[in-house]
Amino acid sequence: MKFLFLLFIIIPIIEITVLINVGDAIGAWNTVGLVLLSAFIGVNMLRYQGLSTLARAQQRAQNGEIPGQEMVEGIVLAVGGALLVTPGFVTDVIGFSCLLPFTRKAFAKALFSRFSVIAMQQQHQSSAQFYANDPFQHQSQTHQTHEQQDRNIRSNDVIDGEFERKD
Repeated sequence: MKFLFLLFIIIPIIEITVLINVGDAIGAWNTVGLVLLSAFIGVNMLRYQGLSTLARAQQRAQNGEIPGQEMVEGIVLAVGGALLVTPGFVTDVIGFSCLLPFTRKAFAKALFSRFSVIAMQQQHQSSAQFYANDPFQHQSQTHQTHEQQDRNIRSNDVIDGEFERKD
């Protein structure tokens, strides 16, 4: 909730204050020109960096690896692109930092570790819910005798038969 307050109330107030101060210093039309120029440069950087990240993700996928880092970098690039087309200098600074490779990788690394922690927590919760119904289910399956396992196999629509090899 605090994050949304910051995002939708505080950031626009800061942006308006900075735009007014820059407009007083260099003029209104020059300020508008700088905002448009930063958006144009940002969109072109986004296109270049996005294609580069996509190429690395495809390369890793072709090598049989999961392109997790590249996927998270893609999210950071999307956020940076959205911030760059938002009018304002503060959002432009944050947006450009999402597009620069060294800062983007740092953001992506932090997000990736956060996603890993969330995924591990969810996996733990789902396995805990699975065994909550029968806490001895896992143990009982691992300690079955071979005869019990054979009976379970036969009772699951397995048809016993005999065969004869003819050469």
